[in-house]
This record gives sequence, C-alpha cells and structure tokens, in this order.
Amino acid sequence: MNFEDGHLWGYLSMIIALSSIFFAVWQYRRTEGGGAVNFKKSFLIGLYITLIASGIYMVGWEIYYNLYASDFPAQYVEFQRSQLEEQGKTAEEIENILAPQRENMALYADNVLFRLAMTFLEIFPVGLLISLVVAVIFGVVLRRKSVAAS
Repeated sequence: MNFEDGHLWGYLSMIIALSSIFFAVWQYRRTEGGGAVNFKKSFLIGLYITLIASGIYMVGWEIYYNLYASDFPAQYVEFQRSQLEEQGKTAEEIENILAPQRENMALYADNVLFRLAMTFLEIFPVGLLISLVVAVIFGVVLRRKSVAAS
C-alpha cells in the first residue's frame, strides 16, 4: 500500500462522492420545495446521504480489507516507523511513539466493531461538514436571495 499521499486521495474521493449532497438538495429544492428549501430540510437531506454513504463506505472497506488488505495494520505501523526514522527520531523515541499505535492497530485487526467504527469516523465528519455547508448555501444564502427577489 502507498501511504504517502493516500489520505489526500481518500479525502478527495470522499468530497467528490459526497458532492451528491449538493445536487440532491438542489434537486429537492427544484422539484419538491417549490424553488426554496430551509436549513433544516437541507441539512437532513445531507445527513441522510452521509449516513447511507458512510454505511456503503464501511461495507466496502470491510470487504476490501478482508480480501486484499488484511495486513493494513502492520503496513501502516511500518510506514509510521519509516516516517519517524526520516525525521531523525531515535529508536527509543520511535518505540515510545509506536507502542500505543501498535495496540490500536492490534485492536483494529482483531475487532470488527472497532474497525467499522474507525472506518465510519473517516467519512462521517466529511459528510457532516459538507451537509452543513450545503444547508447554509441552500437554507440561508439562497433563501435570502429568493426572499429578496420576491
């Protein structure tokens, strides 16, 4: 696995996928909302999409993890070790930093509920933030413009 830029590509793909929240609220506003939608409804639409996307993401990662990436925890700890070595940390400093990480990764490898929770916590905050931004755009900014135009 390539951990170097993986988090950037991962979060970029989440943002692109969760952009569907914008289009869903826009479509709701156009078809069901009569040209307007409030903050609460916009946010709830985004939240529902986020929950569905998070569930799909969790199931997808669990399948991928079990089929192709069951060595992810060990590889990730080794990646962190190499990063710390590049930073010039001593062996003792590296061991002190990695000891708790090894415990977390052992839990990640052995406990499916912990792994699912960690996977959920990767995507859900991103979706929550996008839902909030979309709700502000449609429920506050565009609502003010449509009220002012009336």
